[in-house]
Amino acid sequence: MRERQALQRAVAVVALVPVMSGLYGVLFGLNGLGRGGLVDVSADSHFRYLSGLHMGIGILFWTCVPGIEAKTTLFRFLTLVVALGGLARLLGLALTGLPSVLMLAALAVELVVTPLLCLWQARVAARHAEAHPRVIGG
Repeated sequence: MRERQALQRAVAVVALVPVMSGLYGVLFGLNGLGRGGLVDVSADSHFRYLSGLHMGIGILFWTCVPGIEAKTTLFRFLTLVVALGGLARLLGLALTGLPSVLMLAALAVELVVTPLLCLWQARVAARHAEAHPRVIGG
C-alpha cells in the first residue's frame, strides 16, 4: 500500500495550492494581485467568487484523501472541472497573450499535474479492486 500512501500525500499537498490561493483571493480580492489602484467592484466580486470555488475544489480534493482508492468518480469529476478551467485559461492565453509565470504554472497544474494525479488514482483504485475482489451472491 505504499503507492496508495504516496498518492494520498501527493493529493494532500497539491490540494494546498487551490485552497491557499483561493483563500487568499477571497480575503484580498483583485487588490491581492499587487496591481494597486482602483479596482472595478463587480470584477472584484467575481474574482472573490471564483476564488471561493477554487478553494472549494481544493477542499473536495482533500475529501478524496481518506479512502482514495474508492473515490474515483469524485476524483474524475474534480479533474474535469480543473481541466476545463485550464482549457479556459489556455484559450485566454491564445486570445490575449502570455500571462505571468505564476499563471503559466497554474496552467501546468491544471492541464498536466491534475490529470496525471487522476490517472494515478485510477491505477491505485484498480490495484485495490484486484487485491480485494467483491464476492457477489455469496
